[in-house]
Amino acid sequence: MLCSFHMNIPSTSFLKPLNISKLTNSTFIPTLTKNPTVKCNSNSQSNPKQKPRATRKPNMDGQKPTSKYRRKSSYGTSRRSIIKKTFTQEQVTFNTPIPDDPVVGIIGGGMAGLLCALYLEKRGVRSTVFDTGVHGLGGRMGTRIIDPQPLVFDHAAQFFTVSDHRFAELVQGWLEKGLVRQWEGQVGELEAGGNFVSLPSSSPRYVGVNGMRPIADSILSQTSMVNVVRPSWISKLEPFNGMWYLSENGKPRGQFDAIVIAHNGKCANRLLSLSGLPLIASQMKRLELSSIWALLAAFEDPLPVLGSDGSPFEGAFVKGVDSISWMANNTKKLSGSSSNGPDCWTILSTSAFGKRNKVPQENIPTATAEKVKAGMLEGVEVALGLAKGSLQRPFYTRVQLWGAALPTNTPGIPFIFDPLGRAGICGDWLLGSSLESAALSGMALANHIADYFGSPGFDPAEFAAGLHQEFQPLNGHDIGQFPGMETEKKRVEAEEFQLIT
Repeated sequence: MLCSFHMNIPSTSFLKPLNISKLTNSTFIPTLTKNPTVKCNSNSQSNPKQKPRATRKPNMDGQKPTSKYRRKSSYGTSRRSIIKKTFTQEQVTFNTPIPDDPVVGIIGGGMAGLLCALYLEKRGVRSTVFDTGVHGLGGRMGTRIIDPQPLVFDHAAQFFTVSDHRFAELVQGWLEKGLVRQWEGQVGELEAGGNFVSLPSSSPRYVGVNGMRPIADSILSQTSMVNVVRPSWISKLEPFNGMWYLSENGKPRGQFDAIVIAHNGKCANRLLSLSGLPLIASQMKRLELSSIWALLAAFEDPLPVLGSDGSPFEGAFVKGVDSISWMANNTKKLSGSSSNGPDCWTILSTSAFGKRNKVPQENIPTATAEKVKAGMLEGVEVALGLAKGSLQRPFYTRVQLWGAALPTNTPGIPFIFDPLGRAGICGDWLLGSSLESAALSGMALANHIADYFGSPGFDPAEFAAGLHQEFQPLNGHDIGQFPGMETEKKRVEAEEFQLIT
């Protein structure tokens, strides 16, 4: 899942101070006066929940919002839709000085959020990461372990490749620690009917030695200034006295000098709809996401999956089958040929199948789960060229819906940042749909925020990034982008075209 994306921003701007005057894309620097503005001053700012009184107004400077002076939020809680709220809310502007020891709140503990925290620490900035994960951090770097055997499944990100030297440095460190290794097994394209064609790769494929999730744990282990709160669903962002107050269903979760949104989908849209960050909210609303079902299936005996050389393949992009787009033998991928236990397969649906069968992922009806499982297992039969009903019955199955799986459009920039509201967005979707995209985005935003904190006296608008950037369609496999994974035919066609031109 890797992106090789061309954009108008010099590559050196990812992790160096952003010199706005040198950028050629004029849409990258917005005018921040198009929306009504709510100013947040340390001495004159009023509590956003404070009820106006005819008598003396209490001095709230430096205090947290309190229920005593609570009133309905001025950001439009009575409006009928999130979309309408997003485009009519006031712009918050912080005028208070940045403290000497600022703290950033990061909502989302996937690759982008964790690397944003790590690289903020490298610049001397503390942070707190809030993540919804019950089993662990990592977002789509998820690995599910089923005891007592155990059965191990990477149920989201399957592998990754590397094209950027900054990400390559990270991966080299993971290699040295034994966290990742090259995936040497056969990976290719599987046409309906069982025709498998191996995919040569100009870029090595990497997998987590014990699954993807330990990579996330390793990133966190490198930090000493990062606090983690999970599982946590931040439900409200509230500006007050030059800081952001975060809460979870009414429970305070701390106050921060800046915030980072490192997740997406309906939860992020709902959170931003009443935040006082209309420019960031409107950009997030432009994002379009696919839905993907994951079927985890364990089989006692090997499946008939012969590769090009007569040996079993370990991963395949499935073509010509409506219900599935990918299948991988996690047991062989993680343990190699030495494994003699049951085979654990991760099977991912097409985005079209995911869209047709989408339900609230927090509460999947049993009937839907059974329908999806049956449809995807039938898809495996079709892909392998087996007679209907002849696929061996798995002794373990589980389905999971990734309702906001992968982006289908992108602004093609490393991050978005609103300097007036001291808030930013990072994530793979800003550059593509890969682990590398997520990593570069988190690293770049961290560097940008640290530069912003360290530049008192500068016009905040000089640090605005991506607030009006246009989105473009994003191409790739249904499960992400993997540069260097083209077929030999495509490689030859590209070489012939270059010779002609």
